[in-house]
Amino acid sequence: MVAAAVLLQLLIVIGALYDTARLLAPAADRRSPCSPLWRTALRSQPRARPPRRRAELEAAERRLVAQRMRGEIDADPYRAGMRSLADGHRIPASGCDG
Repeated sequence: MVAAAVLLQLLIVIGALYDTARLLAPAADRRSPCSPLWRTALRSQPRARPPRRRAELEAAERRLVAQRMRGEIDADPYRAGMRSLADGHRIPASGCDG
């Protein structure tokens, strides 16, 4: 029982010393031990669309919603248009005739 307590205390002291040494190290040397994992996870995320492209998609979405509200298109073409917008594809200004 005493040996287990001593071992746990030793691990705590070693961890505290390690953290202190990392805090005192220069910023260039301070890296997260799992940074390669984070880089891999972030690389797999889809990249954000450029602001201009996003604005074009939002404008197309507003046009599609306006056409649906005015009754110019039915539910199926509306859903198809919204699905294509969600995939990042612009639809023509005249709407989705499909």
